[in-house]
Amino acid sequence: MRRQDRQISESEAIEILQNGEFGVLSMCTPDSGGYGIPLNYVLKDKAIYFHCALEGSKVEYLRRNNRVSFCVIGRTTVLPSQFGTMYESAIASGVATELEGEEKHEALMLFLEKYSAGYIQEGTEYVIKAFKRVKVIKLSIETITGKARK
Repeated sequence: MRRQDRQISESEAIEILQNGEFGVLSMCTPDSGGYGIPLNYVLKDKAIYFHCALEGSKVEYLRRNNRVSFCVIGRTTVLPSQFGTMYESAIASGVATELEGEEKHEALMLFLEKYSAGYIQEGTEYVIKAFKRVKVIKLSIETITGKARK
C-alpha cells in the first residue's frame, strides 16, 4: 500500500466488511478484461457470501477464473474546502466457489438475518421456494486490507 499512513488494521477492515450493505465484486473476463459488479453480501468468519442467478456473465467469468476481489466502501464525508474526502474502505481477495446443500441454505439464512431480520418466517419460506433457482457463491478470504482517512 502506497499510503502506509492510511492503512488500517485487519480487524478494522473486517468491521467495515461486517457493517457494509453493498460491495463490488471484481473479476477477469475471458479476454483478460476487468469486470466489476455491485451486489449485496454477507460476511461470516473469513468468508463473504453472495447470491446470483443460475447463469449470466458473473457465473461464466467465475467458472473460467475464480480468483476475485471484493471492495466495500464504508463511511465517507466529502471535504470540499480541503479538496479531499474522509473515507474508509476494505478489500478482500481470494477464491470463489459455489455452495451446495446445507452450506448453501445456511448462507441464504444469513442474508435473511442481515437484510430481512423482521421477516425470518416469510424469508425461510422464500428461501425454500427459490433454493433451486439461485446460486450461492462463497469467497474464501485469503487477504484483506483496509484504508482510511479519518
